[in-house]
This record gives sequence, structure tokens and C-alpha cells, in this order.
Amino acid sequence: MILETKNLTLGYPEKFLCHDLNIVINSGEFWAILGQNGCGKTTLINTLSGLRFTDAHHNTSVTVDGKTLRNWSRYELASRLGTLLQEEPGEFWGDVVEYVSLGRYPHLKKLSNWKNADQEIVTQAMEKVELTNLARHPFNTLSSGERQRARIALLLAQSPHCYLLDEPLQYLDLRHQLLNMMLFKELVVQGGAVMMVLHDTTWVSRYCDHVLMLFENGETLSGLTKEILTRNNLESLYQCHLDTFNVDHARHFIPKTSPGV
Repeated sequence: MILETKNLTLGYPEKFLCHDLNIVINSGEFWAILGQNGCGKTTLINTLSGLRFTDAHHNTSVTVDGKTLRNWSRYELASRLGTLLQEEPGEFWGDVVEYVSLGRYPHLKKLSNWKNADQEIVTQAMEKVELTNLARHPFNTLSSGERQRARIALLLAQSPHCYLLDEPLQYLDLRHQLLNMMLFKELVVQGGAVMMVLHDTTWVSRYCDHVLMLFENGETLSGLTKEILTRNNLESLYQCHLDTFNVDHARHFIPKTSPGV
């Protein structure tokens, strides 16, 4: 077990997001988070990563390697959890390789401990997302898709046990969507864990083995993809009619032309 929630309840004064969420994310698992806009997917990612703490007075917890998030230092936690947010505050004025190199800092007790092995990890991360030719370009000159690939390369360089990703495919063209889903699947096969927010259920069918659905009323549904990713569940989740088709023994879903259920 890498990450676990117990009775996790999230919300704001004007909206209830989820109630008593209990999930366990194990090594070798690939999770998708699905739900309508505004249902709490980003809030959940922020909570699981320790960027937003739950109310300590409630009987709820998020643990990483058996220890609650509050008991981890940010430095230690960064070697176990890697988080990709939708938006990144601030600006980075260095080049791409300097940006990706930031991912190695959780593994260095001090900056002077930088080794050839760290540089090799950074180089390999950039190769995997096809950014080698842009290594010395200023980060702030990249397109949105190139920046997204650089952000993913930084996470690869960070080499955490578990990846928490909020819409990692945004801005990416179709080729790089496929490339990055294959990269994350490879990490899972190697013993890592991945949980990502997705909107295209085709990627879920092809690559994810677990699904967490967040409904508008604060209810949740989680389990194996083959059991949870059904037309009835998705129509209830998204409030639209769907057609089902099969490709390579996997079920896929597309909206019908009339949106209402």
C-alpha cells in the first residue's frame, strides 16, 4: 500500500464534494478519476498530495506509506508523491533542462551533492517526453503542449513512488497523449502507482485498471475498471446518453447527439 484514505470528506460551505471516501492505492495500480467539471477532482488531488489538509477534528485521514500526511516533511513527501497540477503558479526563467532538473532536488541533501547519475536521470526523462531538442531553450518560450511535457519530465526526474496528476493530457496533441499514457503505464508495470484526472474515457478503458467516480451529490464509486466503467455508471456520472462500442476487447463510450439523460 502506498496511499490510503479513511473516511475522507471534502467540501466547501456552499458545496459537498465527497463523503467518507475510503480507497487504497497500491504499487502497480493505475487509477483514473472521473467526474463533471466542479465536482472536486482537483480538490481531491490537492488533498491527497498534502497541498490541502483535511479538518483534523474529523475522523478522516490520508496516509502515505502508513504515515499521515501531516507527519511528513515536504522534503520527504516529495520523494514519495509527485504531483502535477492543472496550473503552475509563477514563472520559470531558466532553460528546459534546468527546469526538469528541479525534479531531482528531493533526492539531494544539498545542491552540491548533484551527481552524474542525477544528470542521467534528467536526460532520460527529457528523452522520454521528446524534449531533448529543446533542452537549452528558455522554458518561458515553450508552447503550452511543450510546457506540459516538460512538467511531466520533471515528475519523471523526481521518481516518486506515486504520481498524482490533474489532467496530465491537457494541451497535448494526440501523439503525445498516447506517448505519455504509455510512459505512465510503464511506471505502473515497474511497481509505481498512478492516479490521474481524465475526461476521455477511451484512455481509461485502454490503460487504467481502477476508477474513482466523483458524483455531483458527493457520492463516490470506486473499484476495478472492468466493473465500474459501465454505460449506466457513466450516464449517471455525466448526465448524458452514451453509445458503447468494443475495440481490442475493451469497451469504449461516446456521447450520443442528444445530451440529456
